[in-house]
Amino acid sequence: VGERGLPAVLLLPRDHRPSTSLPVVMSPYGGPHHARVRHGAGGFTGDQWLADQGFAVVVIDGAGTPGRGPAVEFAVAGDLATRVLDDQVAGLRAIAASHPDLDLGRVGITGWSFGGYLAALAVLDRPDVFHAAVAGAPVTDWALYDTAYTERYLGTPASSPEAYARTSLLPRASHLTRPLMLIHGLSDDNVLAAHTLQLSGALLAAGRPHEFLPLAGVTHMTPQVDVAENLLRLEAQFFARHLRP
Repeated sequence: VGERGLPAVLLLPRDHRPSTSLPVVMSPYGGPHHARVRHGAGGFTGDQWLADQGFAVVVIDGAGTPGRGPAVEFAVAGDLATRVLDDQVAGLRAIAASHPDLDLGRVGITGWSFGGYLAALAVLDRPDVFHAAVAGAPVTDWALYDTAYTERYLGTPASSPEAYARTSLLPRASHLTRPLMLIHGLSDDNVLAAHTLQLSGALLAAGRPHEFLPLAGVTHMTPQVDVAENLLRLEAQFFARHLRP
């Protein structure tokens, strides 16, 4: 979709009737090393279930995601925020232009890991586009994440302090004006729970209401089936509260 030909998926409720307005939930990963838009059995099972609760679910692979050549992957060099978020906005608007049932006045976004970072970034930087977000296990400050991953794109904190400042969510905490739910497994050994704890603390210090759900005994990928299932239900309830009239 769009001028840059972004790979995208649109999932509608199974019982959707044309000309019926739908709130939108974007469900990207949106970062390096993982493309969501691809053919694969069960690849969109959870997204389709969410769509069946009365949403149009949109998945877009933008800048940084693999599979479309070095120019796309290298587009995030020095900045893991700006181009990534811009592509989500551009892709959403391109899809809505050809699918008028999508209500751009009611747009949520959900994601995990890099996708969680992107979801929180979306409501902090573009509240004009995104009206609610669920951010799962988000990286909130890239200086706290694995050096082998982060320094590949941003350099070191000593050599490129401006890149880390530009991409951190913590200085943006006071910008929050939209509903935000933060979720993090307390046993996460990939994106440590300290990321979400720091963002929640910064939001509280700035007087910005938000929801925070800590998950005891849960690691990065929430392998427990009952936990994963109930998290999906909680997301659907959250978006129903904030996106439906």
